[in-house]
Amino acid sequence: MTKDNKIEFLFKTPLDHFDLDVALDIPARGVTALFGPSGCGKTTILRCISGLHQAPIGRVVVDGEIWQAEGYFRPTHTRAIGYVFQEASLFPHLSVRKNLLYGQDSRSPVSTQAFDHIVDLLGLGRFLDRSPRNLSGGERQRVAIGRALFSSPKLLLMDEPLSALDKPAKEEIMPFIERLHENLQLPIIYVSHDINEIEHIADYLVLMNEGKIVASGALANIQSDPNLPLAAYHDSAVSLEGSLVDYDAHFGIAKFEVHGAFLNVPSSAIEIGVKRRLKVYASNVSLSLENIKSSTIENLIPVCIIGMKETNPFQVTVVLGLGRQGDGAHILARITRRSWETLSLSINTSLYAQIKAVSLVRNQR
Repeated sequence: MTKDNKIEFLFKTPLDHFDLDVALDIPARGVTALFGPSGCGKTTILRCISGLHQAPIGRVVVDGEIWQAEGYFRPTHTRAIGYVFQEASLFPHLSVRKNLLYGQDSRSPVSTQAFDHIVDLLGLGRFLDRSPRNLSGGERQRVAIGRALFSSPKLLLMDEPLSALDKPAKEEIMPFIERLHENLQLPIIYVSHDINEIEHIADYLVLMNEGKIVASGALANIQSDPNLPLAAYHDSAVSLEGSLVDYDAHFGIAKFEVHGAFLNVPSSAIEIGVKRRLKVYASNVSLSLENIKSSTIENLIPVCIIGMKETNPFQVTVVLGLGRQGDGAHILARITRRSWETLSLSINTSLYAQIKAVSLVRNQR
């Protein structure tokens, strides 16, 4: 973690079709995701932070250390970063063990305990003596992540590490990336244009378009802002952090406490107190002015309307605060314009949200 608990960067540099012009302070903890369409400048930001690209106007401060400022530019090899690219790019003539240790900082050799810890987190124990040629795409990328971690970084940069993998390989490697998030006190900047990846691991989200930052903030805050692009997506959703308070083994229902409400989620057995990330799709939320108890829907909770925006002339995206006063976590509902007008809904209306389904996403620290 940085001394001032943040990572600061500012870059102005020309790109092919527009100029990159960004300035931001991000948390020096957890995962910060850069999200936006291909070619919007996400990778260039990573290259500027690492020193692989020198922006004509730039500033980078990490852990209280200045890596770039007016008249000063620290070379890439002296910046304490781990960099994971889209392709693993392992040495085919070296074993997995030697590929991993190739990245270690010679000034601070990796201890046996630290080596075993990272190998365990990434599930690489049975591959150590193999050649990279005998690994799957997902396994090779796990080795590449391990190699980056053994360089003793203060900051881990991950540039679309799953984009070169097919769907089964992505599903194979994602749990290991989640484990890194849960077990390592290392800030990560993660680039992706896949919102599903972002929802799994991001704590802080930076939206980008054509070299500019559109918005930045905590993941759920960006997801639930009706004025930002994510809320208008067909499959828009909000990620909530929940803690398990009860489990019904007979029916396989887990009861989670989130800020402002309790949510029931179908699940296999989980220990009480365990934290999970939950996802609520806007399309799975309907609204009622009455407390309808005779329903197959598991979650009927009091909410308050705190925002709305027309998705199109016939549809409305509604922002709901959980709890009668709406002072809990925010979720979205997608309803018709006719329903909005027929029920005479407006900002500050108290009513009930019927949540048809809640998805478990991943563990939390």
